[in-house]
Amino acid sequence: VPLPILSLLGILLGGRIGYVLFYNLSYFAAHPSAILKVWEGGMAFHGGLICVVLAVLFFAVRNRIPVLAVGDQVAFVAPIGLFFGRLANFINGELVGKVTNVPWGIVFPLVDMQTRHPSQLYEAALEGLVLFLILNILVFGMSYKMGRCSYLFLICYGIFRIISEIFREPDVHIGYFFNLLSMGTILSLLMILSGLILLIFLRNRNEI
Repeated sequence: VPLPILSLLGILLGGRIGYVLFYNLSYFAAHPSAILKVWEGGMAFHGGLICVVLAVLFFAVRNRIPVLAVGDQVAFVAPIGLFFGRLANFINGELVGKVTNVPWGIVFPLVDMQTRHPSQLYEAALEGLVLFLILNILVFGMSYKMGRCSYLFLICYGIFRIISEIFREPDVHIGYFFNLLSMGTILSLLMILSGLILLIFLRNRNEI
């Protein structure tokens, strides 16, 4: 199976499963048939990421290719998909930002008539454009080291997502943990930790 197809399946299946497990488990446990109603919305980036990692492992092992070499290729192009995905969120009025009085605030009529941060555009800029530029500069601006793109993606995306979460309205049924951390922030902290572990692992092996 080609890697793009495996990755797409990972995004779709993992995104839905991640949403069920991370964001609304109690509801879906009581209404299991609703899990299949993807047209009603509900996808989680971090769940999709986990399944894409599994898809990369499967593809690499099956084709006897270094896992990190495949992971680097997927990580490098991922910001492009994230950019257009966040633009779609903005157009659909999904994942809206917090109420604000900044001059560039946007009203999302499907949500309410209050002016809100266009947090989807913040994420498109940070997780899409800026992250893509960082990977280009740091990966191709110096001698390539396998795994660099993978750990940079994990660390940088996690940081940018945490910044974006400051302006994004938390899920109503979840809110904040400890009145401070959203679910997205917690999962992104785990991403950063994973990237740092990979970085330390490669450094200890003198591969970076």
